[in-house]
Amino acid sequence: MTRAASSIPSNIAEGFRRRYSNEFRQFLHMSLGSIAELETQITIAQRLGYIDKTREETFLGELDKISRMTMGLIKKL
Repeated sequence: MTRAASSIPSNIAEGFRRRYSNEFRQFLHMSLGSIAELETQITIAQRLGYIDKTREETFLGELDKISRMTMGLIKKL
């Protein structure tokens, strides 16, 4: 979970430093993949009893916001 969570902003930062907007867009899409990976891991953590349902919903809500912001940025490029 830590790797997936840290990979979200890392991909955005790396893509931002690239020369071309197409490369930035590619890294934003990789960031969306990491968001999906983290969503899956959060759901698994809840099902295995590591976190409660309320915490799962909170985390997934935050990831949804981040995903929407990332998609908005992709559309603007």
